[in-house]
Amino acid sequence: MCGPPSPSPSVCVMAAATASRPGPSASTPGPGPSASTPGPGPSASTPGPGPSASTPGPGPSASTPGPGPSASTPGPGPSASTPGLSASTPGPGPSASTPGPGPSASTPGLSASTPGPAASGRRKRLNKNKKKSWNKHSDVREVEEFLDDVRLQERTVGGLVSEKTDDSLYFVDTGDDKKDLIHNKGKLKPLWVDLVLQSDSKVAVPKDILAHQIPNSRKLRKKADQEKRFGIVRRKERLLYARLKKPAVKTKPGANNNPSRGFYDLWSNTNPLDQELEGKEAWFLEQTKRKRPKRPIKQQQKPSQVSAIEVIAPGGSYNPTFESHQALLLAAHEVEVKKRRTEEKINRQVSLPPAAELPTKETVLQELCQGLLEDSEGEEQEPDALPSGNTEAAEGPVWNVFSCEKKTERDRKREKIFKRQELRIKEQKQARERQQQLFRLRSIKGEVRQLELRRAEKKAERTEKRKVEASKPRRLGRLKYQDPDLDVKLSEELAGSLRALKPEGSILADRFKSLQKRNLIEPRQRAKFKRKHKLKYVEKRAFREVTL
Repeated sequence: MCGPPSPSPSVCVMAAATASRPGPSASTPGPGPSASTPGPGPSASTPGPGPSASTPGPGPSASTPGPGPSASTPGPGPSASTPGLSASTPGPGPSASTPGPGPSASTPGLSASTPGPAASGRRKRLNKNKKKSWNKHSDVREVEEFLDDVRLQERTVGGLVSEKTDDSLYFVDTGDDKKDLIHNKGKLKPLWVDLVLQSDSKVAVPKDILAHQIPNSRKLRKKADQEKRFGIVRRKERLLYARLKKPAVKTKPGANNNPSRGFYDLWSNTNPLDQELEGKEAWFLEQTKRKRPKRPIKQQQKPSQVSAIEVIAPGGSYNPTFESHQALLLAAHEVEVKKRRTEEKINRQVSLPPAAELPTKETVLQELCQGLLEDSEGEEQEPDALPSGNTEAAEGPVWNVFSCEKKTERDRKREKIFKRQELRIKEQKQARERQQQLFRLRSIKGEVRQLELRRAEKKAERTEKRKVEASKPRRLGRLKYQDPDLDVKLSEELAGSLRALKPEGSILADRFKSLQKRNLIEPRQRAKFKRKHKLKYVEKRAFREVTL
């Protein structure tokens, strides 16, 4: 479409001709009919016997109104504003927008946009001797649609609709419940709630696992057949039958706010709430969380036999006796002496020796040469000390030629006789010793009694040692447990009353040490804070500006 009709109908054709490129187009003459030169056939620039785009002809045109329907003026036929034939859609007559049966202005000869009469009847040849091309060019949409329809019927109806009866697909609804029962043969109309709760798919649920997929299935099936044949009932089923035969009678509990209700001891063994659990198996009670599982004996033992709160010595009282206070002072004094001895030992090992004991050059040389002169003298005296006749010791052992001689039969017999005699003498000696032991049974009993007494004493010692070690703190970590310092006051610091007593020590530190002593936590030490970078002091500008 170019626009409404104008007095110069060739504007559209010229614009199209100037926009084309060189080649067999509208601007250059070609061997075929074109738009710039007149040819034997009809063209776009000169009027011909056939209809064209620039001059009015007997047929409908896009630029000038004719007797037929056009795009610019409404006529009796279909127009661009009404559904039917228009300038943008191909109609029965040729137009400027669609090529007709003759040559067009855009391409020489036949148009390439729509196939001609020869091309439309030609069938495309395909090679289907390979699987890839067969799958590519084969049309299986009908088969897939059929299978999808079958699957849909199986999900919704439970099978093919053609194979179902009318009764299974429909039901009669007359509005009267009695008539509906008669017509539907006693079947009630399903409620919408039941229909919603039904499964979306009516495909049958797959059966159980096959027998060959279960391990020992043949053995289990054989065992079940034997139990069924001999009437053997399993223990689990027996308990279930017993519970079904004797159903539990539920009594309605009374109100809690009744003042006349019975009371019971909460911590006693005869708790009325535990009467329901009497006669039940321990395993059942443990699995139902009604009974606590039995804890191992090791978990019931305390990690230490030390009491949680230790009572301080009598000398630590605010008003102690003279003897108890002196005993506590002596214990504190011994602790301090022990600490001082340890420090002195470390200092003695680390400190340098006095100037009188420092080594000199003579002592160092004497220490280095010690033993060298004595060894040299001994080496010189060794050859003189050896006797002249003992050549074997100096030269080594001499090979005995006669030691490699083969033993005769007589020598072997003699050795056998000697071995038998030695064995016989040894057996006789053992027999005499056993005979003598019969006469010393009384002394043997005394030795056994002494051995048992020694074993009992060692056992008692081990028991006592184990008890002592149980009260001592074990080493649980890298550090050893160290007893805290004794909280003791001197004689002049004692106060006669609690009001004048000055507090000493910390309850938190005491509890912390108690946990360590009872092996509940490992001994710990405060981590030392070490700066990564040294502190840098900078004087502020405001402070620097202040001058006095």
